[in-house]
Amino acid sequence: MTTTEIIAQVIGIFAMIFNLLSYQQKTRNKAIIFQLFGTTLFTVNFLMLGAMVGGLLNLVGAIRAIIFINKEKLRADHIAWQIGFVAVYFASYILTFTVFGKEPTPFNFIIEFLPLIGMIATTISYRFTDAKAIRRFGLISSPAWLVYNIANLSVGAILCEVLSLGSIIIGIIRLDRKDKQ
Repeated sequence: MTTTEIIAQVIGIFAMIFNLLSYQQKTRNKAIIFQLFGTTLFTVNFLMLGAMVGGLLNLVGAIRAIIFINKEKLRADHIAWQIGFVAVYFASYILTFTVFGKEPTPFNFIIEFLPLIGMIATTISYRFTDAKAIRRFGLISSPAWLVYNIANLSVGAILCEVLSLGSIIIGIIRLDRKDKQ
């Protein structure tokens, strides 16, 4: 493993910590703020590992988090924001194969598409006003990212998604089921 790869993996571990903590937050904004820090660090992690779609999507995810933290001021709940983000996600996917030279094989088309599913699920969750929605949509996002992370051998990201799934389930049990009682 090269020095760059080791540094990337360490950055991924720190990103993982922020993302895991996001699922334990009681408010929507606090959950998004923790995800902002995690997403920013994962941008660096993926770019250092050469996983371009992961890096690009996380960069867009950081911008998305800032916009949704300022939901009222920026009217981020407007459907135009969602459409715009989804368009940028697809543009990132296309750039991965055209500009950044990812080999266009059926396997790569599928693997590189999985993070788009995750990003779309997370973007939809941000439109809701409670942290419960973020946890529920995390059950879509995390498995999609997990497979991508395994394919790109991002140790921090793999651990993040495995632990995120556990954290999401704990959050649902601890916070969401508690609300029903």
